[in-house]
Amino acid sequence: MTTPETTGGVQAVAGLLLAAGGGRRLGGRPKALLPHRGRPLVEHAVRVLREGGCATVHVVLGAQADDVHARAALPGCVLVDNPDWEQGMGSSLRAGLDSLAGTGARAALVSLVDQPGIGPDAVARVLAAYEGEESLASAAYDGVRGHPVLFGAAHWTGVAATAAGDQGARAYLKEHRQAITFVECGDIAQPFDIDTPADLSHLE
Repeated sequence: MTTPETTGGVQAVAGLLLAAGGGRRLGGRPKALLPHRGRPLVEHAVRVLREGGCATVHVVLGAQADDVHARAALPGCVLVDNPDWEQGMGSSLRAGLDSLAGTGARAALVSLVDQPGIGPDAVARVLAAYEGEESLASAAYDGVRGHPVLFGAAHWTGVAATAAGDQGARAYLKEHRQAITFVECGDIAQPFDIDTPADLSHLE
């Protein structure tokens, strides 16, 4: 598999996994620790990013972060604790982008821990849309924008300034829709979320 260029020995695109959610509608079970294939879900999500081409992965943790540190095997990952995780996904996105500052990364490929139907093939497709720090690309499912999303470094300040509540980068992406490269992934991935007890049937 071809991976993005490196800058100063650092891979140009870093994987950024948002895994801080507390699973409120799951009875307060942190999504990172939900069991999937015998291991915590966060391990699966990291593996997907790596197999899709992201050699560097930053993982934003929040709910029961100490338990995640203790129970999940995440060697080589940069673990970013977000003390403000209860404010929503926006705070985790800001914390993750902050953690990339000064690392040499020129773009971030953002994915969510609770979407196990999105695998390495979708990550690789979106990663292939990288064209430098101005890159802005998103997976699409039957034409509807979804994850993962690729943000070149030129967009990080703008994304962080507008990321609020559970909206994440939605406002920024809506404002810059004309600049987004949409990468259709509906043939290789399913973008469902693990939000409610009924959704747990998607986990193995």
